[in-house]
Amino acid sequence: MSKKPEKVTLTSATIEEQTAAFLKSGGAVEYVGKGKSGQIASSSSKQINLKK
Repeated sequence: MSKKPEKVTLTSATIEEQTAAFLKSGGAVEYVGKGKSGQIASSSSKQINLKK
């Protein structure tokens, strides 16, 4: 019988600790302007039509 993996719970304190460790190790945060996704547009566009 195998054990189920423990559920990982992220708290704001955990996220702050991980962020601080990331920045301390030389990582950098790139700020993306409001309304931008930060993703590069792909060459093939996919259109989604929503019908009511």
